[in-house]
Amino acid sequence: MSSSLKEYIKRNSERVDRALDRFLPSASTKPSAIHRAMRYSLFAGGKRLRPILAIAAAEACGGRASRALAVASAVECIHTYSLIHDDLPCMDDDDFRRGKPTSHKVFGEGMAVLAGDALLTIAFEIAAASRPTSRYAQADFVRELARASGSLFLVAGQAADLEGEGKKISHAQLRFIHERKTSALLTCAMRLGAMSANAAPAQLHAVTQAGHNLGMAFQVIDDILDATKTTEELGKTAGKDEKFHKATYPSILGMKRAREEANRFTLAAHRAIRSLGACAFRLKQLSDYLLIRQC
Repeated sequence: MSSSLKEYIKRNSERVDRALDRFLPSASTKPSAIHRAMRYSLFAGGKRLRPILAIAAAEACGGRASRALAVASAVECIHTYSLIHDDLPCMDDDDFRRGKPTSHKVFGEGMAVLAGDALLTIAFEIAAASRPTSRYAQADFVRELARASGSLFLVAGQAADLEGEGKKISHAQLRFIHERKTSALLTCAMRLGAMSANAAPAQLHAVTQAGHNLGMAFQVIDDILDATKTTEELGKTAGKDEKFHKATYPSILGMKRAREEANRFTLAAHRAIRSLGACAFRLKQLSDYLLIRQC
């Protein structure tokens, strides 16, 4: 990763953290247990990939980071809620996330469920605080977020993932899971960033295509890393896919073809990003980083 991209990620990650701190109730707000649990997972050291992509998409469409912060923060709340619930014993049953004990290990299962519920709910409150543009009303931001996180996309992916455990599924079925469980929210983040910049229809279409392909590349690489990295390197339990007999790109296609698939998705994202012009250079850098990331 170049030093300029590293600085870009660091600067915007800190900007998002400050915004999230403003949007969330303080840890001492009653009942404090739920607010401590929400903050514990939200500030546990995540990469802030989705909000950073939202900001980069806004800039690619001629907008400013400051206008994208509300929607970027809303998406991060949705993402963190999904991780809290994903880690529960009734789901993927994980003890570590982002290098720390998972929410239910610290606060108990009941409070972890409520922390996820609360983060999901506050995301829409945050999205509703976005400034409208001439093309997009506040309702458009909320609708975009609700659709991506509902039973047709994020929840659909998790449901299909659970149903597929221990079964031999096809490449097409695996793609369905990844398109919904991972790619949909990442695409939503980029679309919301573009919408905050009042993106023209052609720009929003390009951002959508880029987001879909980046989301797919991200998940393929995630599958590869789960099979090749340690728990310490990942910050979450390694080998979890194999433990739960989950279908992955490496298990279905083999490691070599899985890497080729990730590269194919990234090249498709590049084609969409190029149509956005010079302002999209950070999106291009981020797409390259996602392909070669090691954790």
